[in-house]
Amino acid sequence: MSENALPWEGGCRCGQVRLKISAKTLLTMACHCTGCQKMSSSAYSLSAAVPTEGFEVTKGEPVIGGLHGPEAHHYFCPNCMTWMFTKPEGMDWFVNVRPTMLDDLGWFTPFIETWTSEKLAFAETGARHSYPALPEMDAYEGLVKEYMAQEI
Repeated sequence: MSENALPWEGGCRCGQVRLKISAKTLLTMACHCTGCQKMSSSAYSLSAAVPTEGFEVTKGEPVIGGLHGPEAHHYFCPNCMTWMFTKPEGMDWFVNVRPTMLDDLGWFTPFIETWTSEKLAFAETGARHSYPALPEMDAYEGLVKEYMAQEI
């Protein structure tokens, strides 16, 4: 599968919540922060930033879990508690989808990795760009342009 084979569909582990993506991702990421390690029960979490207008929940009603504060809202299946996507507060133009929710994610590779200052020693992602914390806000425009220019 290539990233150009839209739309994509996916869902939680139990299938009670399904989603659809109909727009090309803006950026793919791996986050090594300890919060993502705890939320994902893994060395890092994976994200695909999708334009809001290209993201839709097609079945079920996800619930907010994880962070409940002003920074972001993490959405989970209310039955199996799978972490499915995140909506960062104040950034209504994209949704961070967990790409492992997709029925086919053969195209996915993290383009950037963040919070490498907290990464576990063995955790490697192969990301093109690495940051000890988050990139500066003004760096995202260039990262998105570089990511979207590549052939996937």
